[in-house]
Amino acid sequence: MKLYVQTWGCQMNQLDSSRIVQLMKSADYEPTDRVDDADLIILNTCSVRDKAEQKVYSALGRWRTLKEEKGVILGVGGCVAQQEGEALLRRAPHLDLVFGTHNMHKLPQMVEEAREAARRSVETAFYRDPFYLEDPSGLPETEGAKAYVTIMQGCNKVCSFCIVPRVRGREVSRSSDNIVRDVEALVERGVKEVMLLGQNVNSYGRTVEGERSFPELLERINAIPGIRRIRFTTSHPHDLSPELVDAFVRLGNLCEHLHLPLQSGSDSVLARMRRGYRLDEYLERVHSLRKRRPEVAVTTDMIVGFPGETEAEFEETLAVVREIEYDDMFTFTYSPRPRTVAAKVYRDDVPDEVKGDRCRRLQELQKSIALRKNRSLIGTEQEILVEGPSRLGRDQLMGRTRTNRIVNFTPGEATVPAEMARVRVVDATPNSLVGEAVGAREVVQ
Repeated sequence: MKLYVQTWGCQMNQLDSSRIVQLMKSADYEPTDRVDDADLIILNTCSVRDKAEQKVYSALGRWRTLKEEKGVILGVGGCVAQQEGEALLRRAPHLDLVFGTHNMHKLPQMVEEAREAARRSVETAFYRDPFYLEDPSGLPETEGAKAYVTIMQGCNKVCSFCIVPRVRGREVSRSSDNIVRDVEALVERGVKEVMLLGQNVNSYGRTVEGERSFPELLERINAIPGIRRIRFTTSHPHDLSPELVDAFVRLGNLCEHLHLPLQSGSDSVLARMRRGYRLDEYLERVHSLRKRRPEVAVTTDMIVGFPGETEAEFEETLAVVREIEYDDMFTFTYSPRPRTVAAKVYRDDVPDEVKGDRCRRLQELQKSIALRKNRSLIGTEQEILVEGPSRLGRDQLMGRTRTNRIVNFTPGEATVPAEMARVRVVDATPNSLVGEAVGAREVVQ
């Protein structure tokens, strides 16, 4: 039998989808990239933005015919599943099963019951024990030299706009011993770079008595023979500790890249967002890191059009972007999420056209900053982990610098995916670098 998985959302959703594939392989389902060939279709979903949520209902509508004509099993997992629960079954009568963010391990049984007994089911319970974060079928499949590793899930913050605590639950941290074991096993399989995942990785271990802190976990992973690069996402500015800043200085395998969502440059907006810090505190943390590790790349998230945002408050965001000069930025227009504080307390009073205009202006500013910073690298040599063929074609490969910049480059004779390469930067755009391989590829021990 064939399994088709459609994934929307963050890196954790992508990792969850690989776990779904592994789980269902144990139930004799093989993955396919053709939805028309599938016997089982799973939508692994995101609900952080309203647009992503609406895509779920659109996809379910398109695939109703497959249900009626072929009898495929249809399931929805992830954040929309956790948020909507039984309401999804009521809205989509052809949907068979709904499993929340803590219930992936129940999927094989739910699929069997749907197929054998035509039983529609919903599982959205939360658990305090992190057992559900352990992969019962072993390590996820990896492609190339990169892999995701979940270290924690959930969030204890109370940001007024954010639905994550409601769909991912409170903070739960995996055992550091299990995490290190997973990374060691991945390295044995040829992985050279790991991305540590969590809604707020900076707070890793705080809810588990006697567990290591996040900087201590990084130190253990850094010491694993064969690991070449360590990345992590996402960080909350409130929890960016001096010890974590020190880790960027001390740990040679920790990449010089920090994603640190600011969300707004206005203290009054930050207060309405309940972010738990002021702008001066955020700036102090960024400047402290850059002072000790000047080459670090800092990226961020920004929301425009939060309820009550004035033009003056938006101008404060533009001003701080000019001051910090981010290496990259993800910009979003505010959309109210169900059962969040912002949706209950504030009226969504910024017109859509104003939101769109502010988003465009912010993106244009960031684009100019990114282009200038990328152009400053022309003529330099960069260490690249080769990921595979470039989307640009023309017999090019692509990879990323340690600072997470995409590089599309002309390979040398011996340049191959999953290896490290030295690349000279010859051109730049706002979104990527263009390069040429320098000499033979590095031999990685």
